[in-house]
Amino acid sequence: MNAAAIIPARYKSSRFPGKPLADIAGQTMIERVYRRTEMCELIDLVIVATDDSRIAEEVKSFGGSVRMTDSDHSSGTDRIAEVAEDLNKEFIVNVQGDEPLIRADMIEDALLLLREDEKAVISTLASTLSPQEVDNPDTVKVVRDLEGRALYFSRAPIPGRRDSGRGGDFWQHIGLYVFHREFLLRFTELEPTPLERREGLEQLRALENGYEISVGITEHHGPGVDRPEDVDSVENILAQEEIGNDRQRETR
Repeated sequence: MNAAAIIPARYKSSRFPGKPLADIAGQTMIERVYRRTEMCELIDLVIVATDDSRIAEEVKSFGGSVRMTDSDHSSGTDRIAEVAEDLNKEFIVNVQGDEPLIRADMIEDALLLLREDEKAVISTLASTLSPQEVDNPDTVKVVRDLEGRALYFSRAPIPGRRDSGRGGDFWQHIGLYVFHREFLLRFTELEPTPLERREGLEQLRALENGYEISVGITEHHGPGVDRPEDVDSVENILAQEEIGNDRQRETR
């Protein structure tokens, strides 16, 4: 598909400084994200984009590709656009560096979604949201139109709960984006928009400027890592995955 995956990674984080280098079951988070991303057979190239030498050295230590980027970037999208400018690729996948449970089939689904949607310039994914997470502002919610394109993203519970409060009525946005490369470079030249500033959600810039975002639904999504306490949840899921893999090997 002539696609590259770029993983933006920065050391400074108000909620979790040094997050990309956090140990998760014996591997740094950035290595886990990298290894899982390169398992997608539709990806030709995986690159970590960072402005921190500690992250760059870690990526080099496990044999990954890394590009040093400008330290003044205000967002991960700006960081990946700097790298994408030098790549001759049709599709650029932005894989968030704090999604250590990302799956190759999720990346594949998002890539195919954008290739098949002639109106969209970005594709992303969502999964059902548990009732416990509906009011969590760290969890981004999305609502879609009848053709599966985004109507709005918010940190607030959307849609409203007038009829019911069931978790299945809500969709959690997953931090994975696929861009047409040309649109990515154009997107970073657009000025931040009012709703983007209010919600703190960069994807709203595209919607406010009239661009279409295709949102696919996936059943495979584990928690991202926003805070140190999230590491335990991820490690528990990884342990269960390993148990399942062992059982599969035993039955062969």
